[in-house]
Amino acid sequence: MKKILITGISGQDGIFLTKYLLEKNSDINITGISRSNPEKSIYGKLKYLGHSNFNNINIYNLNLEDKKQVANFIKDINPDVVYNLSGPSSVYKSFLNSDNKESILNIFNNLTSAIIENKIFPRFFQASSSEMFGISNEILNENSTFNPNSPYAEAKLINHLKVKELSENYNWPIFSGIMFNHESEFRNKDYLIMKIIKSAREISINPNKRLTLGSLDYIRDWSYASDTVNAIYEITSKGSSYDYVIGSGVGKTIKEMVNHIFNYFNLDWTNFVDINQSLLRKGDPVKIISDPSKLKMELNWSAKINFNQMLDKCIKGFNELS
Repeated sequence: MKKILITGISGQDGIFLTKYLLEKNSDINITGISRSNPEKSIYGKLKYLGHSNFNNINIYNLNLEDKKQVANFIKDINPDVVYNLSGPSSVYKSFLNSDNKESILNIFNNLTSAIIENKIFPRFFQASSSEMFGISNEILNENSTFNPNSPYAEAKLINHLKVKELSENYNWPIFSGIMFNHESEFRNKDYLIMKIIKSAREISINPNKRLTLGSLDYIRDWSYASDTVNAIYEITSKGSSYDYVIGSGVGKTIKEMVNHIFNYFNLDWTNFVDINQSLLRKGDPVKIISDPSKLKMELNWSAKINFNQMLDKCIKGFNELS
């Protein structure tokens, strides 16, 4: 039986990955690590996605920043595959709390150090971020220049470069997926898409309410999380080089997002949305669009859920899960 370790199993990517793995393989055992979400919450999300057999899942509460705990844990479970999806994910919060950067670095270092010490070298996926590119006018691929402009992005880049080093030094099948924006019904409520959905729903009940945003013109490359997770699986299972860009390759404005969500609630967004540029984050790029052609060419992957379909799934989930 193949032993799979997923850190950050309670996050949106961890949930979709768990579902995907269980549906694709019956002869596996999944060990999940989560510091915040109890089993009940994780299983509830899996049930929402239509999966109700949890016999092959074990959830542990483990501090991944404790090097000794991690070393003992890796030795005990001896995983065949590791998906490292854990750690802080907010760019904004990384400016407010320097511990966020250290946490991202410590988790990766503790996991990889434990693996090297035990000489097991499982297939390993590291979640990297398009934030590593910073401000750029290019369509971004694996050869684009990195220019991180936040503590979060700096930490992600340090780990990304270590993946390359570990791959070469140990002939280790370790991979870095440079993930662009991807959303789902399980996205935390403080993310942009959920803020817009929440406001639109509230305005549909009370038209005196308003939504204030920093800009409508920013362009992002949005995918649905299940598509992103499918790419993660393909990379980890069949990847032949250490890094892959994961994105839809299609740029959409925040205005397009707002328009679709407000239309869903039969609202004209122009009557309810205010712009306050002071809300914009310093150094935030105006445009981020991926070029996932390497992933398509080598692993025959492309996003299946389009932008509007993703938004509809998020709205439906918000209404049903709130």
